[in-house]
Amino acid sequence: MALSCGLIGLPTVGKTTFYNLLTGAGADTSRFVSGRKDTHRGTATVPDVRVDFLASRYKPRKTTYAQIEVVDVPGLTRGAGQGGEAFLAGVREVDALVYILRAFSNPEVLHVEGSVDPWRDLRAVNLELVLADLDLAEKRRERISQAKKIKPEQEKELEILERCIATLEAEKFLSRQEFSPEEEIIVTNLGFLTRKPVILVVNVDETQLTSGQFPEADRLLAYATEQERPLLAISARAEAEISQLAPEDQPAFLEDLGIAEPGLVRLARAMYQVLGLVSFFTVGEDEVKAWTIRQDTPARKAAGKVHSDIERGFIRAEVVGYDDLAACGSMARAREKGLVRLEGKDYLIRDGDIVHFRFNV
Repeated sequence: MALSCGLIGLPTVGKTTFYNLLTGAGADTSRFVSGRKDTHRGTATVPDVRVDFLASRYKPRKTTYAQIEVVDVPGLTRGAGQGGEAFLAGVREVDALVYILRAFSNPEVLHVEGSVDPWRDLRAVNLELVLADLDLAEKRRERISQAKKIKPEQEKELEILERCIATLEAEKFLSRQEFSPEEEIIVTNLGFLTRKPVILVVNVDETQLTSGQFPEADRLLAYATEQERPLLAISARAEAEISQLAPEDQPAFLEDLGIAEPGLVRLARAMYQVLGLVSFFTVGEDEVKAWTIRQDTPARKAAGKVHSDIERGFIRAEVVGYDDLAACGSMARAREKGLVRLEGKDYLIRDGDIVHFRFNV
């Protein structure tokens, strides 16, 4: 499963710095390009200590970590929701939206609104997404209504669109509205932005990071709790500078700043959380690989991620939990302790499972 996230926010909040931190792309972050129109796309490899451990044990020819596609769209300006195609096109297809909210001050990089206020910026982004979806819904309604003959399925869509428009006109997100399974199919195909999971990232400076204090922190935390949205405080600039150091020097600098885990790891975990995803692993001398699937995926369907032939000829899944294997130190020891299990096609794969699929085609 190729995960994707869209970095959105106002200009000069540090979106492209985050993009570079996540992907290593080196895109221009100069204040002189804050009015850019292009969209950056890159891939972030997600560090995972579990993959590191398995690779150290199996010494594979290839090690494959989970990956996330990162989309960095142009800075959102007021009114972009009503026809800002450069902004809209870049994030319509992503799995989750990542708000980049600026808390740091820098006199050399002026905020587009004239002052630093992440709570104000959050509300501005929310409003633009609502306006963008309202524009989409109204245009779709008009297109259907002007047809010479309206089909029964289009009548149903019009009914749904009317409900969506009423919700959006009230400046509410469509993610708060319930739809039947049949309606879900129609709404999902429309690609509304306000139905996507949201992760809030506050871009802080080093002092704010170590103190845990930044403008509007309490209000943002209360909002994130109420809306059930992950809230992360990350210093993109500090982590970007540390990422330029030799790998062996980076842990000490991260520790000095009180950073237990890099921002990419925390963001990836938040994405897995809001999207309901887990990772399982396949291991061997050829490759150690992390696979991303939905929670509660049956073993047989998970086998199809590896290869369609394995799903078709599925017999059993040989499974051991990562924590059990790590504690034992080897697969042989885990077998001796009876921790390696044979599971059937309906077994629900758990996060951290190490799986060997038995099949016959």
